[in-house]
Amino acid sequence: MRPLLLHSEALAALGVPHAFSTRIGGYSVGPFSSLNFGNPGDLEPDRRDPPSNIAANTRLVLDALAASNREVVQVHQVHGPEVRIVRTGGPTHDPEWNGNDTKADAIVTDDPTRILAIRIADCAPVLLSTIDGRIVAAVHAGWRGVIAGVAPRAVHAMRSLTSNPTTEVIAAIGPCIGFHAFEVGPEVAAEFTRAFGDATPHVRPRETYPGKFLVDLKGALCEQLNRAGVPIVDLLPHCTATSTDPATGTPLFFSHRRDHGLTGRMVGMIGPRPD
Repeated sequence: MRPLLLHSEALAALGVPHAFSTRIGGYSVGPFSSLNFGNPGDLEPDRRDPPSNIAANTRLVLDALAASNREVVQVHQVHGPEVRIVRTGGPTHDPEWNGNDTKADAIVTDDPTRILAIRIADCAPVLLSTIDGRIVAAVHAGWRGVIAGVAPRAVHAMRSLTSNPTTEVIAAIGPCIGFHAFEVGPEVAAEFTRAFGDATPHVRPRETYPGKFLVDLKGALCEQLNRAGVPIVDLLPHCTATSTDPATGTPLFFSHRRDHGLTGRMVGMIGPRPD
């Protein structure tokens, strides 16, 4: 079985192992078919995708990245601004969170024996690397994470591990819900205009639905990363809610919104360049 993975040309040029998964090429079945990496938090235990399927899917991706011997680092994602830094030889999780359930939405590491993973199903996955490929980050950014500034905070955390506070960082933003599909109410639209200004291009009224707005997660993240001094942001064009598999016409990604919450999770993975 071979997973269908997407890659960033900018990150590939740095030699860092990385991927954005699709939903194609795994072991899961039913609403989680087939390359699934997580369950809805409120789903009853007997309806969940078994951990054995998720573990098997993870091995498929690690094998495809030639990273099967690396430790996978994940966190408990909470749609906030916190960044977990995992140093070479240091603990994976913060002991404050019972040793194995660190709450954060971004992970940074300089450890080439580890690979970072964040789960998404409409939120934006952001993968980052220093220009030498030695320090990387994985960021989970939904609209709350964007407003909280989780992506620029991850860039700052990466640079804190170097002797140069202006170290060049390269970014890739993977598949997430697209501008045309991400409808929000006035409260969320107001948060974006507060954060980006009244003239922001990242919010626009949905003309046929008064009181509704469309939000551009990728555009907002790109602006934040540019402001944080990230000169190259590779934008993958896919929309998790609407993109389809050209071969079958079926959805290419899991989508929380399209599937009304009963859906799986894709993953964004990245690790430092091998020594």
